Order: sequence, then C-alpha cells, then structure tokens
Amino acid sequence: MADTRGRLETEIFANQWSSNPELEAIKARVLELEEEADKLREVQSLAERQLMYNPLAALFYHMSHEERIDADNRSVYVGNVDYGATAAELKVYFSGCGSVNRVTILCDRVTGHPKGFAYIEFSERDSVGTAMTLDNTLFRGRVIKVSPKRTNIPGITNRGGQRGRPWARGNRFNNGFQGRFRGNGRIQPWSDHY
Repeated sequence: MADTRGRLETEIFANQWSSNPELEAIKARVLELEEEADKLREVQSLAERQLMYNPLAALFYHMSHEERIDADNRSVYVGNVDYGATAAELKVYFSGCGSVNRVTILCDRVTGHPKGFAYIEFSERDSVGTAMTLDNTLFRGRVIKVSPKRTNIPGITNRGGQRGRPWARGNRFNNGFQGRFRGNGRIQPWSDHY
C-alpha cells in the first residue's frame, strides 16, 4: 500500500511540474550539459592516458640536463612553418637529412593553434648540417628558416633588461630614480647634481 502511494505521489508531482514548458526546456538543457561534460571528461582522461603512456613524452621529461643538451645538439629550429603543416609532413620533408626521432610543432596554450615554428630532432648530429641545406627552401608554399636549435641555460632568460636604452631604470645617470621629468637621462649643467 505504501509502495503504490509513493508512486502516486511521484506521478502527481511529475504531472504538476511537467506542465510547465520552461521547466521542461531547462531540464532538457541540463541533461545535454551533463552529457557534454561526461564526453569532455572521457576525452580528457584519454589524452592524459596517451601522454602518460607515450614513451617519447616520458623520455623527454625524465632526461637529465646533459641528455637534453645532447638532444638539442641533434635538433634544428624551423621557422615560418605553414600553420596547417603536420608533424608527419615535416618528418617526410626532413627525412632526407637523416633519421628523424621527433617533430615538435609548438602551439599557443590558450587557443591551441600552431605558432608557426617547429623543432626537428635527428638521431645523429651530422643530420643537423645536412638539414641546414634546407634553409630558405619552400615548404607548403612558404620559405622556411632552418637553424641549429640553441640550448637553453636554466635560470637565464633574455627578457627585460635595458636593451640599449640609457634612460632605463638603474643606469649610471639616474640611479633608478625617474624624477618628475623623463628626459634622456643626461645631467643638465644647470641642475643641482652638477
């Protein structure tokens, strides 16, 4: 008896709220969003599993500093790469220079679109010299720039600094004080500093 009463109350409650079309539309949208969220979770877990089980990705992150320097010495930078280029196309293009270990096309973090340059890692150091012959050649209708990959030194960046500006902070004229006027940093003969 209690079971049928509970079902009757549920049916009455469902009938009472199902007559509202706005509420039904909201319920349908919530169901769609939940299904979409489930799909996104599946895609994310698949991507994480692929990254975790990708031997090349794991190899790079567990390399010592010396091993990274060695990999950089066997790599070239390729600039002005077409945005639609794939790693497979670059591998085929550079395969005449030697055995290609890895092709890395850098992408923007936010948009995911390619930045227009790539790195090619070869098995042998001699391949870098051969790859340099492809500098200023056409790849997918664009003239590419090929140069040896430089090795980053941890802790040293090329950002900021004075960059040849004598009026920048901390130079020999103003000792970091900008003052009221932002001139060229020269001491004027009529100033109090003279």
